[in-house]
Amino acid sequence: MPTFTVTGAFYARRGYWQPFSKRHEADSPATAREWALSEIGGCHHVKRHEIRIDAVTEASAA
Repeated sequence: MPTFTVTGAFYARRGYWQPFSKRHEADSPATAREWALSEIGGCHHVKRHEIRIDAVTEASAA
């Protein structure tokens, strides 16, 4: 199963955009994107409209 890297930023409670980068094994880029939205929202209590996804790229095998 391929590994994807999801990068972007979310709106932090202190009034700034906090960058993030998450790696996850998924079937497709769309699945990795949904997982990242769920992970950030659950851990940081951020709504989906306060999360910006910049890129979803397949990570190298190395």
